[in-house]
Amino acid sequence: MMAEKNNDMLQIKLAIADDHPLVINGLSHILANCADMTITGTYQDGEELLKGIAGKQPDVLLLDIQMPGQTGDELADIISEKYPLVKMLVLTNLDNVFYIKHMLKKGVHGYILKTARENILLDAIRTVYNGEQYLEPVLKEKLLQDTLHSKQQRSTDPVLSRREKEVLQFIASNLTSQQIADKLFISKRTVDNHRMSLLMKMDVKNVAALVKKAIQVGMID
Repeated sequence: MMAEKNNDMLQIKLAIADDHPLVINGLSHILANCADMTITGTYQDGEELLKGIAGKQPDVLLLDIQMPGQTGDELADIISEKYPLVKMLVLTNLDNVFYIKHMLKKGVHGYILKTARENILLDAIRTVYNGEQYLEPVLKEKLLQDTLHSKQQRSTDPVLSRREKEVLQFIASNLTSQQIADKLFISKRTVDNHRMSLLMKMDVKNVAALVKKAIQVGMID
């Protein structure tokens, strides 16, 4: 039975940004049962999200990384600058350490997977709402293992996959993500994922710095 909302209770205002209607519907159903939470808006792309929160600013934003148009990391930059009071909680299928570190650098307050149990989702929302950082336990372990591995394998140059090297070369040639996707016969989203991974592996914040460092270490001419 659905919990009755108490209008006198301080409620956490939530917004959901995800391009899958089934995910939004599932989250809405779960959150509707929480007396201390209320949904102010749901959005399926970046443009919708930015327009929506301009009018109804949430306390907590559940943000997917793989969004059509502007990706989650691009949106995180905008929201951090324009709406610093909004706590961003990443909800994604991407469990790669590079994505976790990248999004935390972008200013998100938490990171959980779409496979997380309901109690983890609710705990994460309440934790970031209270100004604390939240990482799903399995992701904390991944970060710990990655840190230990990095200390054991101190390498001067980052190790790139064959596809990442191809994407890097095209980026250096000033091709857009769509142009790279067309040349490699892959989706633009896949190119954006490789781009994000390259930024993390090379420990840089933008494409200009990425190309400069790649030239310095001899990865490109």
